[in-house]
Amino acid sequence: MAEYWFNTDTKQVEEGHQSDWRNLMGPYATREEAEGALGRAKANTEKWDAEERAEKNWGFEDGEGGRGSA
Repeated sequence: MAEYWFNTDTKQVEEGHQSDWRNLMGPYATREEAEGALGRAKANTEKWDAEERAEKNWGFEDGEGGRGSA
């Protein structure tokens, strides 16, 4: 069964390991999964950043983290 990799340098999908590991995301089971690698990584990063902001703010919208104004 073939494995697919997304090359972050060339922005191309590779079938099988062809390039330096530092430039690869994967492996993926299908070419389509590999093609979507950057989009999924971006979406995950945005989600985790939002979760981290919410955690740091303890749910307060003003960004003061419940400390109030001085």
